[in-house]
This record gives sequence, C-alpha cells and structure tokens, in this order.
Amino acid sequence: MTRLMATERQGALILSGLVALAGLILAAAGRGDPMGVHGWITLVFAGGVLLIALRALDAPEPTEDRLASYYDDPTKVGILLALFWAVVGMGMGVWVAAQLAWPELRFDAPWSSFGRLRPVHTSGVIFGFGGNALIATSFHVMQRTSRARLAGHLSPWFVLLGFNLFCLVAASGYLMGVTQSKEYAEPEWYADIWLVIVWVVYFVLYMRTLARRNEPHIYVANWYYLAFILVVAMLHIVNNLAVPASFGAAKSYSAFAGVQDAMTQWWYGHNAVAFFLTAGFLGMLYYFLPKRAERPIYSYRLSILSFWGIVFFYIWAGSHHLHYTALPQWVQTLGMTFSVMLLVPSWASAGNALMTLNGAWHKVRDDATLRFMMLAAVFYGLSTFEGSFMAVRAVNSLSHYTDWTVGHVHAGAMGWVALISFGSIYAVVPLLWRKEAMYSWKLVESHFWLALAGTVIYVFAMWNSGITQGLMWRTYTESGTLAYSFTETLVAMRPYYIARVIGGALFLAGAVIGAYNVYMTIRVAGHQAPQIDYPTGSEANEPAVPAAE
Repeated sequence: MTRLMATERQGALILSGLVALAGLILAAAGRGDPMGVHGWITLVFAGGVLLIALRALDAPEPTEDRLASYYDDPTKVGILLALFWAVVGMGMGVWVAAQLAWPELRFDAPWSSFGRLRPVHTSGVIFGFGGNALIATSFHVMQRTSRARLAGHLSPWFVLLGFNLFCLVAASGYLMGVTQSKEYAEPEWYADIWLVIVWVVYFVLYMRTLARRNEPHIYVANWYYLAFILVVAMLHIVNNLAVPASFGAAKSYSAFAGVQDAMTQWWYGHNAVAFFLTAGFLGMLYYFLPKRAERPIYSYRLSILSFWGIVFFYIWAGSHHLHYTALPQWVQTLGMTFSVMLLVPSWASAGNALMTLNGAWHKVRDDATLRFMMLAAVFYGLSTFEGSFMAVRAVNSLSHYTDWTVGHVHAGAMGWVALISFGSIYAVVPLLWRKEAMYSWKLVESHFWLALAGTVIYVFAMWNSGITQGLMWRTYTESGTLAYSFTETLVAMRPYYIARVIGGALFLAGAVIGAYNVYMTIRVAGHQAPQIDYPTGSEANEPAVPAAE
C-alpha cells in the first residue's frame, strides 16, 4: 500500500468502502438467509482492506520512478493466494475421495456431505488455485513481453482481491448448501454479478497494458491469456442468465429450461475447460517453458495455428457431454466431430512444447522445474487425445457416467494444469524475490516425484474403475436382466477408491511441500534490501522467436 500514490490510496479507500457498503446491503437484505452470511463475509473482507488502506494513508509518497519499472506486487500476492487455494482445494479433494471409501468420514453433518464438499474441491482447485495462478502469471508475462508497466495500480488489486472474494463467497456458499446445480458454475446470482464486474476490469486492464506496450510484437502467450479472459466472460454471462426468486435470498431460476439448459450448461462447462483450463495455461507454457529452457519456441507459426484451431474447434464441442440424451442427434454428432478435430491443434501445442526442448534435454534431466513443464506438456497431449477418443459416441456408451471420466478430468487437472502451474511458480518466484534459486531444490525434486506418482496412481485407479463399472453395467444374463446389482458395482470399486485416496494424498503432500518451499524462499529474501525490476531491451526477445519463423 505504501508504494501507491496518495490519490491511489484514497481510491483504495473509496473502492473498499463501496464493497463494504454492498456487503452491508446484502447482509441486511438476506437476514435469515445464506445471502446474509455472504453479506457479512463481504463486509469483513472489504473492512480488512479498508483498514490496510487507512494505516498507509499518511505514508510518504513513493520516491522511485514507477513508470520505468514493472509492478510485481499483485503478482507476488497472487502466487501466494494460488498456493493457499491449492492446499485447501486439494485437501478437500482427498477428503471427498476418502468419503467414497469410508462413508463415515461425513461425520453425519450436512456441511460435510459429499455433495457440499465436492464443489469446494472443484472450485477451490479450478478457480482458487488455477484462477489465481492465471491472474498472477498473466500480470508477469504481459509486462515482460510488452516491456510496459501494468496500466494502473488499483485495478490489478481490484481484480486479484475481487476474484478471491468471489472464491470465498462460492466456497462458503457450498458449505451452506447454496448452489445453482450447474457444474463449475454453482455460485448464485449475486456472486455471478460480482464476478462479471471483476472480469470486465481484468479485460480492460489487459487491453490497456497491451495498448501501451513498447514492443511492437504481441507474443503468442498474450493471445492465449486474452482468449481466456474474453471467452470466459462470454461463457459466464450466458450460462448464468437467471431470475432471482427474491432480492433477499440466495435462490434464482435459470433463464433456460430442459435440454436447452443442459446444452447451455455444457457449452459453458466444456469451454471452461477449453479457455480457463487450456488456453490460459497454454499462455503459461508458451512463456515459461522456452524461458526456462533458454531455447526459442520451436515453431511460432505452429503456435498461432494451434491458437486459432483451439478457438474455433473447442467452442462447438460441449454437446459430446450429452450423448444418449434428449439432445438432437445432429447436435451430438456435431460435438463429437469437432472433438475429434480438436486433436490437431491440441497436439500441435503439445508437440511444439516438446520440440522446443530439442537441444535442452540435459536441462530437463537436471532441472525439476523444467521437468514440471515438460511433463505438463506430455499430460496435455495424452489427456486431449483421450478426450477426443471419449467423445466418440461408441466409446462414450461405455465411459459415460463412469469413473473413467473422473480419471480423464484429473489427468488434465493434475497432470497438465497443476504441473504447469507449479513449474511456472517455481520459475518465477526466485525472479520476483530476487533470489538465485529456490530455498531448496531437493524439495522441488521431491514435489515433482510426489506429483508424478500421485497423478499416475490416481488416473490409473480411475481408468480401471471406470472400465470395470461400464462393463458391469452393460453385462446381462441369458434372461436379459442385469447380471450385477448397483451395490455389487460399488463393492468392486472400493479398492480403486482407496488407491485414489493414496494418489490424491501424494499429490497434496507435494503441494504442501511446494507451498513451504516458496514460503522459505520468500522468508530468506525478506532479509535483503528490496530491488526493482526495470525493463531491458533484451526482454523483447524472450522467449526468442527464430528469424525463419
């Protein structure tokens, strides 16, 4: 806060005061309803920011030439918030996985039921961990590739803190039973409106920073980040169109009904995977992997081809989630066709990343951070192949509603999203806190092997479980009746569910080690004099683009 100008601190006071007022209105309007609890959470959150701003109100003006340096404070806080949500979200995941093997872990309480904890896990990992990692790294990458400071000092904080307020409201709402019953879009109407406000500010901030760039070329990572920001806004707004049952209650009714509602939801759901969990993290990959390997991206043209292929093909693929439903057959076929076509741009990016490592494989062997990124590219290629394969109607007849889908999702979530995030965090933390290396490279190495072991155990357990489920469900006796009861399928699944808990626990242990390692790196750096990062001419070419491309 002391690095802000006096007028900016006053702006922070006004903004936090307005958010606190909105929280007070929610609390008053939602008396006796979960919306009222969310109002108090908002009030306390904004009040905390207000107190921080008040304490720094009379601090002296910053003396350094701010416009000549990068603004990394929001990036630093965003990385710490990402690691916090990683531990929380993954911890919830291990808990809900354990409930499937040992149901008594529900503790006979409504808030601890699988149905309430599971969205805390999914939202905590996707939005809390993934979202904060995307916001933080996008701020970093955008400045370095544009050689321009962020366009504003309050708006980055508004985006970061406003997004985390949304995550808090969402998670607390799930524990109270507040949900729209839409996959990955469970928060109710007032939380959705708040996220739209935050996201519009994010988009404007990104565009303003690109507009003031000192580098004529817009590096491809920014294309992917910008697609993530823009398309997620469109998806969120359309899918969450709803009419509140009351302005004093956390309940609304969707603007869509029946199969149209299902189609809209999975247009959103699959494209949340496409643009939140793919495009944004490809932005990370295209910046941090070449930078870490100190190699130019293998083919810049291929990265652009992949970008447009993903943007065009992915948007049509959501209907493959609704095979064998009331959705018209031609729409199902359309989704299946585009899902198979997606293999081309997806493998283009995965192959581009791996080919970038030509001449740098010795670094992959010795550098666990680069190995995180390499393995993420491998899992990205594998999970996208599996997704295209599972979208084929004949395969889907076996895999649909089984744990095979769970295994596929986590091959992407753990093997691709989490690994590229951790690799990027390990790459950027020493740079931001001016350290030559992480506190302990042995801990980075341990994290890598725990993450790999946890992912493999988890995914293989769910693959086996899902295929076994599918085969048992479609096995009939000679008289035409089902050969196995539903209870028998659950008994057959239990060993795989225990294996899933073990895999998830290993992955969680790695995340805890990673958070500790980052904390210790910062703690050691905290005893040094703060340093400022100034743009240099060489950064325009990092990661370098070959002249032939």
